[in-house]
Amino acid sequence: MLGLLMALLALALAYFALLDGWYLVRVPCAVLRARLLQPRVRDLLAEQRYAGRVLPSDLDLLLHMNNARYLREADVARAAHLARCGVLGALRALGARAVLAASCARYRRSLRLLEPFEVRTRLLGWDDRAFYLEARFISLRDGFVCALLRSRQHVLGASPESVVQHLCKRRVEPPELPEDLQHWIAYNQASSQLLRAESGLSDAVKDQ
Repeated sequence: MLGLLMALLALALAYFALLDGWYLVRVPCAVLRARLLQPRVRDLLAEQRYAGRVLPSDLDLLLHMNNARYLREADVARAAHLARCGVLGALRALGARAVLAASCARYRRSLRLLEPFEVRTRLLGWDDRAFYLEARFISLRDGFVCALLRSRQHVLGASPESVVQHLCKRRVEPPELPEDLQHWIAYNQASSQLLRAESGLSDAVKDQ
């Protein structure tokens, strides 16, 4: 019995030492909770909320939440969001998947140790290749928007339009994207063209 316990402890230590253990646990748990324990969200553009709190492991040397942690919390909240509104299920049904192709973040005020917050995620729209989402980090102490993240989820194996059509059982026109998001998309396109030119690739070669 003692040998079995020691082996399990060694496996647990190896899991957390060699892999990003908490992340690999939290994302599936967030998706399962969204699918099994929360009601389905029918409005694709509806905002969804994911609660969090700043833990000691989230802190940097300045004793506020590390900037990389915002990206991780947004990732977990985004997975839960896409599961709850049915996008993940539609992707699976179509034999497709979505990968993070770009993101940007604005940090407006630090989140401190044990401070409660919400990640409020919403789908802003889509184009022929990707979904665009926003995540707002709201301090639950005073409602201040501490950080704002935008992300581009590139769809592989299908198109965003076909995913939405699968969910809604009809063709849906995408909403007009916010002006600042359009500027960001234009920046990404210009950056891709420059990088392809530096690599000696033609414009016909698209970023994956």
